[in-house]
Amino acid sequence: MLGSGMARGAKARGKRIAFGDGKRIIWGPWSKDIFRGNPNVASPGDERAGDIEWIDYYKGKRGYNHHDVAGKRWIWNYDFRAKQGEFFFTEAEEKVADLLAPADDFVVIEPHVPAKSVAPNKDWGFEKFQAVVDALTNNGQLVVQFDYGRQILRGARRVKTKSFREAAAVLSRASAAVLPEGGMHHAAAAVDVPAVVIFGGFIPPMVTGYGTHANLTGGADACGSLFPCDHCRKALDAITVEEVIEAVAELPS
Repeated sequence: MLGSGMARGAKARGKRIAFGDGKRIIWGPWSKDIFRGNPNVASPGDERAGDIEWIDYYKGKRGYNHHDVAGKRWIWNYDFRAKQGEFFFTEAEEKVADLLAPADDFVVIEPHVPAKSVAPNKDWGFEKFQAVVDALTNNGQLVVQFDYGRQILRGARRVKTKSFREAAAVLSRASAAVLPEGGMHHAAAAVDVPAVVIFGGFIPPMVTGYGTHANLTGGADACGSLFPCDHCRKALDAITVEEVIEAVAELPS
């Protein structure tokens, strides 16, 4: 998603952005889905096209971080700023969203983080997300959670999609979202959905966050630890259910 933000507007300048090392366009496993239909982005194989403009951005060279000498934590580049990405949905994807998205006003909530070594440093806690759902539904708010085989929040309406793009298309119909820092919060920014994003103390909002979102850190600086750490746990624990509920209420409608 960050790449689509970097490429935004290139076509209007007569260019397409090539993400790679200046010789090869290097895409990651999600790039094909994220960039599908995007006129601003060049695909692998287009390296010699006349409208190419290179950006040195690919796995191992993202620009927003690098490993410390010991390889135990990320060092964040505080000069980096995430730019709002974009999707170019197909007609079929729009129809899926029309079919699956509730007709009523709804909030998307994602309680899970990817199963990586840093997961404990980004995981606010399923029960806390459950408490947010309980409060919102008790207030008459419809809550949606995407179903991809992990635990579903009690009281949330399950929406099962076949791809991340379909989920993003459904998300585009939401009035708000509550999400951990990660791919889905970037998707929310890309489809102009206001969100409360649980950052905690792992990664700084000024690097990968968006001004249109409420980014919660628990008052901690970002340590970037690649392994479970007390600092990140304390930061996440400092973010209360009440704080999240209040932040949802304060999001622009």
